[in-house]
Amino acid sequence: MGMKNSLALISAILVFAVIIGAESTSVTSNYEEAREVARQAYIFAFPMLENYRTMVLQAVIPNSFNEFEHLQGLLGPEFREIARPNNDMLFSAAWLDLRNEPVIIEIPSICERYFSVQFIDMYTHNFAYAGTRTTGCRKLTVMISGPSCFVEIPNEIDEVFTSEGNFVFCKVRISVNPELEGDIDAVAKIQDSFKIRPYGAFCGSQTSSAVEPIAFPPFSQEKAESAGFISYLNFLLGQLEIHPSERALIERFSLIGIGPNLPFSENDLQPEMIIAIEKGIEDAMRIIFRPSEKMGVTKNGWNLTKRIFGSRQQMQGKYEIRAAAAYMGLYGNDLEEAYYPTSYVDADNEAYDGSKYDYRIHFESHEIPPTEPGGFWSITVYGDDEFMVPNPIDRYSIGNRSRLLYNDDGSLDIYIQHDSPGIDLESNWLPAPDGPFSLSLRMYLPSPGALDPLYCPPGVEKGRPRD
Repeated sequence: MGMKNSLALISAILVFAVIIGAESTSVTSNYEEAREVARQAYIFAFPMLENYRTMVLQAVIPNSFNEFEHLQGLLGPEFREIARPNNDMLFSAAWLDLRNEPVIIEIPSICERYFSVQFIDMYTHNFAYAGTRTTGCRKLTVMISGPSCFVEIPNEIDEVFTSEGNFVFCKVRISVNPELEGDIDAVAKIQDSFKIRPYGAFCGSQTSSAVEPIAFPPFSQEKAESAGFISYLNFLLGQLEIHPSERALIERFSLIGIGPNLPFSENDLQPEMIIAIEKGIEDAMRIIFRPSEKMGVTKNGWNLTKRIFGSRQQMQGKYEIRAAAAYMGLYGNDLEEAYYPTSYVDADNEAYDGSKYDYRIHFESHEIPPTEPGGFWSITVYGDDEFMVPNPIDRYSIGNRSRLLYNDDGSLDIYIQHDSPGIDLESNWLPAPDGPFSLSLRMYLPSPGALDPLYCPPGVEKGRPRD
């Protein structure tokens, strides 16, 4: 499609979005209808609210848009901010403000290890990826554009990713092998090679176009869990493009005062209407917090998570799943990028307890987690508080990048226990707490056959009881 046709299409979309915002439907006076609409709207909005809360803390308050922040150390027991942290990667992140112009990200060549650059829009869709799976290991220059982009694409740009909203979260994951001396420092140098620049600066302008001030609503969790969530949603809808498939849905939400940039105040509603809306929110929370088998299935003591994160096309209409996934944790990967079975019970369906038993997971040669070239797998152990627990050998994950000993028939045993299994087996030892724990198996670039049907690890077997 030529530039002229592209601009015409973008203009048509923007006109369509303006029409959406201009339409007005009277607020319903039917309290039962208001309750049901509020239920639907809150489920729709929940991932966006969680995303906005995070953006306020990480980018709005510190005023740090369009800047990379690099975490240059593996997460271990001292990290207590996010449950079930990852011990395989170094992370970098940037919040992008695309209101006035695109942002250019320069990605270095990374061929000796797995990496991914994930782009998440305001809906929490993973709308684009760069990295080992999608673009390979070559050096790459990417332009990320918002919904109202009217610029020429420079010749130096390799890829253009277009967001439906004005704000984007960019998350970089680069694998680290802690068993290789100096590997963390090597990855830190790679992180420093990532560059981010506004479009104008990249094209040689003295200054980029000035970003107009915007009044970001201060975030309050209490407000987000009340009828006041509508004010947040209206602000967010005004910062993105209404997808044609959701036009009718947003029109229905207007029955309780929802719409792009519409002013909203609880003081304008009758007390009975506020009660109806907040009952709808309670109905929504029961669904979000208890998603049942919509999120996955359980087999061999492992929870096998289905596709709960993905692109708009992959997650279209799956509002309850998207909301429940946001409650579990934001910014998860597409299944094709990473697959994470978790386990809280052993093969006998009993909770793990390192003070009572030693455990072993035995993989027959055909059961070893299958990953694509460039990918890898690991197992991480967590205490009952969902965080890592200190151990004497500072090993918090183990996998196919570790110096494992395989059996003569190609099978593999991993020993998950508090005390050493003996010097001859320590290479295959994943230290466990002296008490309750759980496991996460992470597969980066799982083989296609591992996703349909979902790969299930063997059940974890009890070993000898501890004295």
